Amino acid sequence: MLSIHVTTPPTTERSSSRRFRFNWVDSFLWFIRIFAIITIVVGLTGSIQGFLAGEGPSVEQWRDLFISSVSTGAMYGLIALGYSMVYGVLGFINFAHGEVFMSGIMVGWISATLMFENGFWDANPFAALAVILLVAMFTSTLVAVVVERIAYRPLRNAPRLIPLITSIGVSFFLQYVFAGLFGVGVNSYPPPPGNLGNDVIIFGVPIEGTKILVIGVSILAMIGLWFFVARTKTGRAMRAVAEDKEIAGLMGINVDRTIVTTFAVGGAMAGVAGLLWALLFRGVIFTTGFLPGIKAFTAAVMGGIGNLPGAMLGGVLLGLFEGMGPLLVLDGLGIPAVSQLKDAVAFAALILVLVFRPSGLLGERLGSEDRV
Repeated sequence: MLSIHVTTPPTTERSSSRRFRFNWVDSFLWFIRIFAIITIVVGLTGSIQGFLAGEGPSVEQWRDLFISSVSTGAMYGLIALGYSMVYGVLGFINFAHGEVFMSGIMVGWISATLMFENGFWDANPFAALAVILLVAMFTSTLVAVVVERIAYRPLRNAPRLIPLITSIGVSFFLQYVFAGLFGVGVNSYPPPPGNLGNDVIIFGVPIEGTKILVIGVSILAMIGLWFFVARTKTGRAMRAVAEDKEIAGLMGINVDRTIVTTFAVGGAMAGVAGLLWALLFRGVIFTTGFLPGIKAFTAAVMGGIGNLPGAMLGGVLLGLFEGMGPLLVLDGLGIPAVSQLKDAVAFAALILVLVFRPSGLLGERLGSEDRV
């Protein structure tokens, strides 16, 4: 019998300690992390020393700045909910969502002006705001649904880059449609109705009534959205479609109707944010949705794209970063005109969050098609 003996070649034993391999990308990221930590610590130290020396804003001014930053961040968070919902279901970023937000404000401005001229604005302040809220929500919802039906549904099975580019085109299209309808000038909402512009004392702290209303409406909207998504049949269908559209369709879920509902709910949240913008800033123009839309997208990524609580958290933190960051960090570094750098601070905060935690603060929520 012929037997064949196979001898295995001798293997070289690896050292128990792995060899160090230099990686330019990891080294650069660690350099940014260390540099950012040192810069923030030095800036905070300088700001604290200046505050103790009696320089810079007073305690009351810091308090007012904090409240203003939270109210602005709440508005960003509501807009960011639309980005996260659409991304969770379709897997692409709807860059036209800022214009969905703008459409509600612009049409709401017509209603506000009419009510102000006939005296209803000041005579019935809460009823007037309720009308503005309904008008803004209806308009933003309608625009979102129409955009989904005309621009995005035909591209449902196209590569994701195509809907992304389409959303940018839709964004510019909506801007100039509203520029043609309302003009290119700034349209100003009336002053806050009734006594909303006055301060309200809460635990001995005077807070402007409009900012209390903004924060309260944001909290109620977030709670309502959570209940809708987590507790209703439609919300469960939305979560199923976000997880896997094909399997959800096999289980009897109407995928097209669920996607339309997702756009409608996101548009409604943008309409609520429109009311908050009217209370905080009053002035609206056809490009009003562009920068808040970009910042809301930043908030969604910061909190974790596709994560609804993360979107709201990211919005509030972004408002705090852009409102208080320049004075807390840049002023301590001796940089002049720090109030004009709030947008730079906001986007720098996004970069730092992604450097330290690439999936966002609360982590991404991805469907089965998006998981690696």
